[in-house]
Amino acid sequence: MQNKPDLTDGAGFHIIFVGRSNVGKSSIIRNLTGIKLRVGKRPGVTLKPIHVRLGDLLLTDMPGFGFMSGVKERKQDIVKDKIVHYIENNAESIDLAVMVIDGHSFLDIVTRWEKRGEIPVDIELFNFLNEMGISVILAVNKMDKIDQFIADNVLDNIVEKLGLSSPWHLWQEIVVPVSAKQNDLKKLASCIRQRMHRARRDDLFKYIR
Repeated sequence: MQNKPDLTDGAGFHIIFVGRSNVGKSSIIRNLTGIKLRVGKRPGVTLKPIHVRLGDLLLTDMPGFGFMSGVKERKQDIVKDKIVHYIENNAESIDLAVMVIDGHSFLDIVTRWEKRGEIPVDIELFNFLNEMGISVILAVNKMDKIDQFIADNVLDNIVEKLGLSSPWHLWQEIVVPVSAKQNDLKKLASCIRQRMHRARRDDLFKYIR
């Protein structure tokens, strides 16, 4: 039996997508590239990164982390450990991390963790990516679920929880409101192309819608 090709071999630009289960990572990748990823039938099933190759552009959809209904806590910890190890082992080759959060529920999740005296995994991961020297874009998904009159206030609170100063508009190269459901990803696509341009890889623009 012939071995499957290693999609990571020879990659010239590597983007990883990370985030909790059900925040819309796969939908964002599909809408950005037109490629539909194979995903598990329920959250927590997929433990391995899923790679997609477009020319020498490598996209990696990391397993979703956090609480998953019907998934044991130990398995949730294994997922988190695998994500950390993958990032540590590939930090030098990762050009960009797109961290996806659910803008509608993020602050409620953070509040619950803080009441227990704990730091949410999302915030730990955001800080970890920055500590590893990896360029990060925070895609704040499901903005369609947030009343437009309070959207700026919600985004201000989100950046403050991440240790950034408000208003969020100060960080428009990093913090990008999106709606995968409404296919509102133009700003995210623009930020990704911006990172490609800095790496002198304008030839990869064609893969990002």
